[in-house]
Amino acid sequence: MNNVQNNVHDYVEKAELLKALAHPVRLCIVDGLLQNECNVTKIRECLELPQSTVSQHLSILKSRGIIKGRRRGTEICYTVSNELVRELMKILTGKNVHSQGPEGKK
Repeated sequence: MNNVQNNVHDYVEKAELLKALAHPVRLCIVDGLLQNECNVTKIRECLELPQSTVSQHLSILKSRGIIKGRRRGTEICYTVSNELVRELMKILTGKNVHSQGPEGKK
């Protein structure tokens, strides 16, 4: 029975990770951060959203261990720190994933 409880705990963690990603703005932020580390101002300008909204989304991503911030002078630059999220985003966006042609060949 302990094994089942451990499995459920693993799924709870994965579900929390997926919940954090389950918003179009957060997916967009994570996708952008996979390309380049950015600060809040750059992210805000890219998304054309209020700074407070971007900060709220960043806070959720950070609290789930998806991103991390690194202080550089007066700004904090964010980057994706979770390897599972990197792999999930490759699948979701189709980036760095080989697609098959019409004959099923790579």
